[in-house]
Amino acid sequence: MSTTEAQQARAPPEVRNIVRFLRGNQSGIKNRVGALNGKRVDYFKGKSAVKALLSPAYSKLKNVPKITTETEAEQLLQSIVQYTFYLRVDRGGQTGSSGAPRHITVNPQQAFAQDAYFAWFYDGSQWTTYAGGLLMVAIMLAGVMFPLWPPVMRLGVWYLSVAMLGLIGAFFGLAIVRLIFYIITVVAVPPGIWVFPKLFADVGVIESFIPLWEWDLPKKKADKKKKGKKAATASGNKAGMKGAATNEGVSDQVAGNESAESSRPASRSARVEEVPDEDS
Repeated sequence: MSTTEAQQARAPPEVRNIVRFLRGNQSGIKNRVGALNGKRVDYFKGKSAVKALLSPAYSKLKNVPKITTETEAEQLLQSIVQYTFYLRVDRGGQTGSSGAPRHITVNPQQAFAQDAYFAWFYDGSQWTTYAGGLLMVAIMLAGVMFPLWPPVMRLGVWYLSVAMLGLIGAFFGLAIVRLIFYIITVVAVPPGIWVFPKLFADVGVIESFIPLWEWDLPKKKADKKKKGKKAATASGNKAGMKGAATNEGVSDQVAGNESAESSRPASRSARVEEVPDEDS
């Protein structure tokens, strides 16, 4: 037994439950691939581990300590480092071209931090790998021993294969027919009609055949036009409000001038008087 395996064997059951959760898919941790001493290993960022311990999925686990704050999560993750399920590493340059794994090296100071990276030295439960391997071996043996099968089983496999080929052929035939029908309707009754419009959409099997048909309307363009009309209406309303405010200001100014002229005293207004001629 290696030193790493010996350290992991000393871990209590609660720590093992936490590590299995973090290594599994339920935690949501984004694992990256790095090169450590020429060997590929998975590593993760400390911040994602803290989020996993604060997630609702972790709160549903049994026989694990409760975590309510980031400080408690950091302290718990720091306490797990001594069992070498994961170790802090430093990232270096890429091993090859763009997209290749990065070189990573083990950091001498094994202090947990959210902005640090940690490499896995634990592969998790391997029962799925073993089960997949046994299933592949069973399928290969069954294929090799097909001539020794009973006639009833061979006939059943033949019917099953024909049914699968017929189903695939029907799917391709339906796709070709709906395309031809769409081309005809584009010419006859534009903008065209799609039969089973969600046939290739990312939905369930039943939802792929609902609705039966649909017009091929440009939904995105319609949305853009609606947004443009709304923006134009809003700008027009703003311009109208500004114009009304300007007109009100001008009218107020004119009214103020008129009132100012009417309020001037009569003594200050200019007068023209006729002076009698002295010679007359």
